[in-house]
Amino acid sequence: MAVAPVEKALGALTGARLFACVADHGSAAHPYQSSQLLLRGPQSSRNLADAVHFLSTVHGRYPGVIDHAVTRTLDPAARAWFTPVLEGFSEERAFLARLAVEVGPAPSTPGHASAEAMLLSQRHALDMLAQSERNGCALGAAMALVVDWGRIRGVLNVAANRFGVEPPAYRLTDTGAVHRLADTMGAAPLVERALLFGAEQVMLQHHGLWDLLEARAMARADR
Repeated sequence: MAVAPVEKALGALTGARLFACVADHGSAAHPYQSSQLLLRGPQSSRNLADAVHFLSTVHGRYPGVIDHAVTRTLDPAARAWFTPVLEGFSEERAFLARLAVEVGPAPSTPGHASAEAMLLSQRHALDMLAQSERNGCALGAAMALVVDWGRIRGVLNVAANRFGVEPPAYRLTDTGAVHRLADTMGAAPLVERALLFGAEQVMLQHHGLWDLLEARAMARADR
């Protein structure tokens, strides 16, 4: 487990530490998600299609991280936070499903069977985090996903514009609510540690997903 973002924010409230974790290890920290290779280059349509399919495999099915996490959360304030988030992420799944149809099949890539196995492993790891019995872990996983999804949505919007899909309004914009809830829940040290653990592990999975997508793009470019 990477602990650098937590150490960097040592002394800060839990919300700041969670956001530092997302910034340091989430999608924004990976150069591929903002690269010309993915967004603007001559192979970007194929690379965007690949990203859509892989993101759909990891986060496009029901139940997902947020759906599992709410069943592990008893705190009333946290459950109230989940109410709009569940609806908002349901719309994101529908958007992913439309995109997956419009972009066509995933581009042929060497080593696809190995990539599929890695995706299944990632999905299993995310499911385990979101169903953890450790108080705060599932909530931290869900919170980090919501914060990181803003960057992922930017890539999906580029894909939508490229393939003629109208992106729906993005509803998961209240990151201030995440910050406040993390501060509240993190007042209990054991919960804080579990919350930050869940967040860190989800971000490491996302970073690994971008690694995989970049490697696939490079493998196609070498053909």
